[in-house]
Amino acid sequence: MVSFSDVIYAVLGFTVSFVVTFILVPLLIRKFKEKGIVGTDIHKSEKPEIPEMGGLSILISTIIAGILLSALYRELANIFIVFLIVVVAVGIIGAIDDIRPLNPKLKPILTALAGLPIILLGTYVPRPVLPIIGKTRLTIVYPLLILASFAVSTNAVNMLDIFNGAMAGTCGILFLALLIASIILGSEAGLILSAIMLGSLIAFYYYNKYPAKIFSGDVGSLAVGAAIAATAIIGRLEIITIVAMMPHIMNGFHSLASIGGLLERRQIKARPTKILSDGRLVANEDPKAPITLARLILAGGPLYEYEIVKVLFLLSAYSGLLAIITALIIAWGL
Repeated sequence: MVSFSDVIYAVLGFTVSFVVTFILVPLLIRKFKEKGIVGTDIHKSEKPEIPEMGGLSILISTIIAGILLSALYRELANIFIVFLIVVVAVGIIGAIDDIRPLNPKLKPILTALAGLPIILLGTYVPRPVLPIIGKTRLTIVYPLLILASFAVSTNAVNMLDIFNGAMAGTCGILFLALLIASIILGSEAGLILSAIMLGSLIAFYYYNKYPAKIFSGDVGSLAVGAAIAATAIIGRLEIITIVAMMPHIMNGFHSLASIGGLLERRQIKARPTKILSDGRLVANEDPKAPITLARLILAGGPLYEYEIVKVLFLLSAYSGLLAIITALIIAWGL
């Protein structure tokens, strides 16, 4: 059962992460422009140079909020610390990848290994609850599933971070669904961790939405993916998170299946979309182009970038609603 004090801590975590991110991003924009840490916005006709690695603000705000709450909420201090360890570890992997791209086959291995602290420190329960079926017992296989979840979640979020506001918006909707599900199921950890991430993502979205003033970079998308996996495991929201992540999972599955395995973005010769003279995006008919979720959306005709993102938001909202319904079914069964 979620208590009133849990709600207060969740509001505090949300507020701290929101404020820190909102203040940090303009500073990072200015600093990255000065240092030339920029990337090309490939979905614009004019190809503007946009500051990258803005996801550092998400990482820093999560660290500050997590440390503060671990000091105030002693009963869950170990959970906050483990959460921070895995998210920071993956954030560092993302930062390295931003500076010097990692081998595309090595990155999933590294992100998977980042889940080890959860296993070694025992901050998990190997009995996920399934709708209708109820509690299951996966004592032996569950640790392996933890490692796999980090590899899948981090890379799925990273692969959808291709349009202005897409990652921050879809993951913000996902964490909102997890927050509501946590209240329904009485998950204190799930509630507070979701609130921390939601606050940071909302603040970052303000600067990352179309037309973006800053990009997340792998440091942001991988860290957010790790936070999703960690919240699911620590908060015992595994099945609910899978349902809420369906757009990310579908995009990753179709992309990998169409290109025949793990490749760095720079290694993919044909892009899934092309830009028309009026600025709209259209699906690339080249058979070698990856079959991404965006390409499937554009099968119905050309759209502007922000219109594609709106469709992604609708898909995420629909998946989030299904996740909440799943939580209600589980709560009813319990």
